[in-house]
This record gives sequence, C-alpha cells and structure tokens, in this order.
Amino acid sequence: MYKAVIFDLDGTLLDSLNDILAVLNRTLDKFGLPQITRGQAQSYIGNGARELVRLAIGNENADRLDEILAYYKSEYAKSDNKLASLYEGEEEVLYALKERGVKIAILTNKPHAAAMRANGIFFEKFGFDLILGQTDGIALKPASDAVYKIIDELRVKREECLFVGDGETDVATAKNAGMDCVSVLWGYRTEEQLKAAGASVFAEHFAQLEKIILSLPFV
Repeated sequence: MYKAVIFDLDGTLLDSLNDILAVLNRTLDKFGLPQITRGQAQSYIGNGARELVRLAIGNENADRLDEILAYYKSEYAKSDNKLASLYEGEEEVLYALKERGVKIAILTNKPHAAAMRANGIFFEKFGFDLILGQTDGIALKPASDAVYKIIDELRVKREECLFVGDGETDVATAKNAGMDCVSVLWGYRTEEQLKAAGASVFAEHFAQLEKIILSLPFV
C-alpha cells in the first residue's frame, strides 16, 4: 500500500472543462478573438493557464498574451465553478483513503488561488493534507520541484508515494520525480495518447484506482 498519493486536479479529481471553456471563450470574446471548441480546450489543458491562453489565441496574437492572460485569470478567479463536478465514485475512494491513513495531496498547474478555491468548494470535506498550485518560484509540472516539496512536507519517501493524473504532463512529472504513476482514463486524454507519452498503468474508474493504491507493491 502506498503511504501517499499526489493527484492532478483538472481531469483527474475535477471535471472542470466546461468551466474553463466558458471563462476562456468570454475572454476571447472580450478581445475580439474567435472562440474555441470544447475539443480544442480539452487538448490545451494541462500545462498551466499561460499555455492554455497562448494556444487559444494563436501565434498571431502572441504580443497580446500577457494582457489576455491577466484578464482570463481575473475572470476565472471570479468563477463559481458551477459547471464543474467530481467524478463518479470519487467521494467514496477519497474517504476510504483517509480512513486507511493514506496521505493525499493535489498538485496542479492551475494558479494556486484557483486551486484553493476549488478546494473550498469541492474538497475541504476530504481533508487533503496539502494542495499546491502554480506558485512563483516553483517550476510547473513536468518539473519535479513541486513533487519533492510535497513529499518533503508529507514526510514520505519517494517510493512510498504514487502520482495520479490524466495527462501527458503527469506521466512526465512522475518520471522526472522517479515516482510510480497511474494514468486515469476518465480525464482529458485517451489511452493511446497516454501510452504514447510513456504511461503503462491505467485506471478506468475510481474503484480500480483505489485497488491499485491499496494493493500495488512498492517498486
């Protein structure tokens, strides 16, 4: 059994795509730019707000990135997350992990303030041990800096900790940190995309993920 699990947020613990798309399209409309589709937004998510906005506005508007990004962040900060939701079976598994004494943390490239707001709305009742979003001075995923910060604060060894995410960035983060990884298939990437990124262990639903966390031996 793993002693700690680090979860990605968007696409792993929170289905936030519709919220992100709504705010992003309002931002694009504000600046007179074409709106994007749900499929485009899904493919852009995973590398932080700056990369999300950069891809949405296109290279031809690169000189406006800072201005548009600032507006997007301010609008997202005011979002009530009414279009977001947890995934089926998630609550039961998070409660079960805490009952078994497994430490749980969230690591996301979403701005830290937004991550903490999501915690207040969706996750406070589960008692996450640590939440870390995009913060100045700490490199974004797939860099391993934030992972090491989390395991230090949780006081667990790297081999005792599992990384769980839905994207290529999460696979790379776990690899860079020398940590076991489970790629979930209910998020924003396909199994084929994840395999191409190097993923080898998958969970199709939260009950399967729970079994992996509680049963998979240390590597």
